[in-house]
Amino acid sequence: MQVAMSGSALARAADAMLQAMGAQQITLLFAGAGVAGDAAWELGLVDPGVEQVVVGPVAVRRLPTSNAGPRQRLEILVGRGAIEDELSLRNVPSGQALLESVLGVVYGGEMFDVEGVVAEQFAGQDYLYRVVVIE
Repeated sequence: MQVAMSGSALARAADAMLQAMGAQQITLLFAGAGVAGDAAWELGLVDPGVEQVVVGPVAVRRLPTSNAGPRQRLEILVGRGAIEDELSLRNVPSGQALLESVLGVVYGGEMFDVEGVVAEQFAGQDYLYRVVVIE
């Protein structure tokens, strides 16, 4: 007996797995949208700020670091369902592109920089993203 699984079914399974693994949350920081047309804005005198987007469920694990490397290094597993709304809202072609465009990630009250993003695929669809962040 063969069991066929589609990419969307695997995405739902990944979200369920992340929920069962503790359902942690992270905050993604995006560049704020400014108001064009104002002279101060055009001169760069106005700080557009950042937009904070809470994403979950995710799973977070610590990765080893060297003495000369960053203080902390984490791997964050993000399911496609956790960021699907942001993809359409921001008109981004893929979850990988969305996660690579963040200014930073906040976890446990600390801010991290994105070092890399890898998309896991099945049947041509992304179902899970591995995000490595450093402090």
